[in-house]
Amino acid sequence: MPAAARELIERAELEGAVITLGALGMYHLSRDGASGRVPTVARAVFDVTGAGDTVISHLALGLAAGRTLAEAVHLANQAAGIVVGKRGAASVTRDELLESIGGRPAPGEKVMEPEELDHQLAVWRQQGKRIVFTNGCFDVLHVGHIDYLRFSRSKGDVLVIGVNDDASVRRLKGPERPVNPLRDRMILLGALEMVDAVVSYPEDTPARIVERITPDVLVKGEDWRDKGVVGREWVESHGGEVCLAPLVPGRSTTSILERARGKAPEGS
Repeated sequence: MPAAARELIERAELEGAVITLGALGMYHLSRDGASGRVPTVARAVFDVTGAGDTVISHLALGLAAGRTLAEAVHLANQAAGIVVGKRGAASVTRDELLESIGGRPAPGEKVMEPEELDHQLAVWRQQGKRIVFTNGCFDVLHVGHIDYLRFSRSKGDVLVIGVNDDASVRRLKGPERPVNPLRDRMILLGALEMVDAVVSYPEDTPARIVERITPDVLVKGEDWRDKGVVGREWVESHGGEVCLAPLVPGRSTTSILERARGKAPEGS
């Protein structure tokens, strides 16, 4: 195989050659002698339709972006592995490729200053993304939060979370709160796969941050049905919508802290 690749490079005056090996992955050789074999990514294969086209297109993408042949082959191999896991002639999204190569943002990278978020929102809008926003203290994460955030993320393409800073939590919840400081709460939220960005705000209500973000969808818990959702008028006046999320009964930060202090029975 290396001999065949070298002969092909010399005869056709190529800069490099790539040989696909089916279940064994891909072999690559550059004119300068750099070579390697990239193994396949283990996954349940459904359909190999378009796998070769995917390899060619992602090789071209990698090389056009200035990657080395080895890097481009690695990119193409990951993309092909995604495609064969889908039925029919399928394509690869940027998010799928990032997840496959381990390039998703670290939790801390999702924590943004308002100005950073402004830039990211502009990028998402240029990409045609549907932006979802919700907010809260998120002091002690529990299963109710997870269900709530999954519901929120299902309403669009990206989920932005606004988090009350420590001073506003104290004003809203009392002097013993928050249990976890702002930075910790934000990083924990950023570690969740359904969350795309986290930003804090100092006010007691999210009115100003809602106006700054102007999301396509504003999500609050269904317990806000009769209390009035802050930001509803702004969002709806800009063509957005408000969704109320179902809540997991008996799950709240307050009840968890009361049980921890021995003030409430288990399961309450």
